[in-house]
Amino acid sequence: MLISFQPALPVLDTHLDLSASMVQALRFQEKEISAEKGTRSATCHLPTLKKMAYPWTFTFLCGLLAANLVGATLSPPVVLSLSTEVIKQMLAQKLKNHDVTNTLQQLPLLTAMEEKSSRGIFGNLVKSILKHILWMKVTSASIGQLQVQPLANGRQLMVKAPLDIVAGFNVPLFKTVVELHVEVEAQAIIHVETREKDHARLVLSECSNTGGSLRISLLHKLSFLLKCLADKVISLLTPALPKLVESELCPVLKAGFEDMRGELLNLTKVPMSLNSEHLKLDFISPVIDHSVVHLILGARLFNSEGKVTKLFNVAGDSLNLPTLNQTTFRLTVRKDVAVAIIAALLHSGKLTVLLDYVLPEVARQLRSRIRVIDETAAAQLGPTQIVKIMSQTTPMLILDQGNAKVAQLIVLEIFATDKDSRPLFTLGIEASSDIQFYVEDGLLVFSFNEIRADRIHLMNSDIGVFNPKLLNNITTEILTSILLPNENGKLRSGIPVSMVKNLGFKSISLSLTKEALVVTQASS
Repeated sequence: MLISFQPALPVLDTHLDLSASMVQALRFQEKEISAEKGTRSATCHLPTLKKMAYPWTFTFLCGLLAANLVGATLSPPVVLSLSTEVIKQMLAQKLKNHDVTNTLQQLPLLTAMEEKSSRGIFGNLVKSILKHILWMKVTSASIGQLQVQPLANGRQLMVKAPLDIVAGFNVPLFKTVVELHVEVEAQAIIHVETREKDHARLVLSECSNTGGSLRISLLHKLSFLLKCLADKVISLLTPALPKLVESELCPVLKAGFEDMRGELLNLTKVPMSLNSEHLKLDFISPVIDHSVVHLILGARLFNSEGKVTKLFNVAGDSLNLPTLNQTTFRLTVRKDVAVAIIAALLHSGKLTVLLDYVLPEVARQLRSRIRVIDETAAAQLGPTQIVKIMSQTTPMLILDQGNAKVAQLIVLEIFATDKDSRPLFTLGIEASSDIQFYVEDGLLVFSFNEIRADRIHLMNSDIGVFNPKLLNNITTEILTSILLPNENGKLRSGIPVSMVKNLGFKSISLSLTKEALVVTQASS
């Protein structure tokens, strides 16, 4: 094998010396605060060094790590935000699945009128009227476009379902079928219910008929006697219909809502594969904020054995929730979660390359640059010279409006031959890359445009102390030729965005804020 991949070493064994006071000066540690209070802890440590000419400081990336963790406490790990338009469409589909039209067509109108009129002093008179009706049934029914609107308090949603019904009845004295046009509206409230501590869910309640929405009229002109009878039937049907809506339609509306709620929760339960690890979202709680329903989600990474390797929780009591603006849905992934996704896709390790065999021109350039430093060392480089590249830390994601960069610490070792156990020298590299996010074949894919050696530090050397800046160009060339395609190959596996697809959105758009990666539907 010309290129091999091995697990990264947690501590770099070197032979340079560093005093305890210098080690302390080069060590950054952010004090740890309880996760229950809404913060996270971070520590940046140097490898153990014995001898050292130029100290390799971690100030650059440790500062980035601190900034990432401070920002991470401002919002939930992941938020799925849905407009009332999405809720309306999902609920309408669930009602259709429950065959709400058939429920309306089976409404027991005659029975409801008999039960409603059995009370009172005119009960017997009404019964005598109803006894002459041979049959009465719904001949056609439909449910109009649902309305889902926020209530004034901004913490509840009103659902209105307009019903359009045509009912007919017949009496033995007349051959004409009397048809009635019934317009009635069912309404219910969606709100957040908290039954136990830290356990909340969306519920639909207070389902009923709105008082002023009921209208019953004759579809056709009738004779005087038949119209008098029809008016009597209408007067009996008017008080009976609200009860029918509550007893017959409301259970269907509630069942449809439960199906919708279950589907929303199931969207978040599918683990997303990230090479050797998986990302699992955990439903925490819903929040209704005027015309938006937010599903607050935690996140965790676990390995192939099911062991949790990283846990992301909601930090703090005050939630910084996103706004929808002109979109109907928004999936907001907090920066530290995006960092963990990228790190899981890259999974740090050691990359070993026979440079002269794989990249002879790069090997020639490296020999030429080392000759400037030490001719004897350059002469030692044989045809089996080896370059080893090791990612030393988790990559740091730097977000800005519309732009993203990734910074990572890399250790580069140069061996004269494949028989050598000690490198000629070891470089510590602070590298950065511009990163792109795009969707391809249903996957959210990441890609590094380039890789730059921003700073180079000499960690150890068997050829004496030298200025590592002399190797700037060749170091960048090595990273571009070896590390960049390797990392892009891992990133290309991407992560599935089945949640968005299952919501019915065929195309999505990606954007960046300073704190998060944002997924919305693509503009038409």
